[in-house]
Amino acid sequence: MKNKFSRLTLFTLVAAALVAAPAGGRAEDKPAARPEAPVIEKRTPFHGQVTAVDTAAMTLAVGALTLNVTSETMITKGGKPATLADLTVGDTAGGSYKKDDAGKLSAATIRVVVKAQNMEKKKKAANTAPAEPAPKN
Repeated sequence: MKNKFSRLTLFTLVAAALVAAPAGGRAEDKPAARPEAPVIEKRTPFHGQVTAVDTAAMTLAVGALTLNVTSETMITKGGKPATLADLTVGDTAGGSYKKDDAGKLSAATIRVVVKAQNMEKKKKAANTAPAEPAPKN
């Protein structure tokens, strides 16, 4: 009887240790650290006619917007890289800008459409327009 009692006690202790061991291990586990999500800057689109270019102040006016041009601003004209000095009043420009905490508008991208490209688009639109019906006699 004594032998059965000691076996039962030993079995109970081993079973309790096995049940408690995984629970204790889980309590110590820390959740995996999540990588920080990148901060996405909100950009606002713009489009219109260039009304002023100031290379000294590094600003560009498109309609009523006055945008600051920085070294990070990506400028293209006619699909090719360009600089602020390459832009002229009357060009059609589009792109995006971001607003900083002080309310300053900084251009992120500026894309200028060359007038020759505008003319090609107008020609293509004219060629695809439906033909006028022939007059009836």
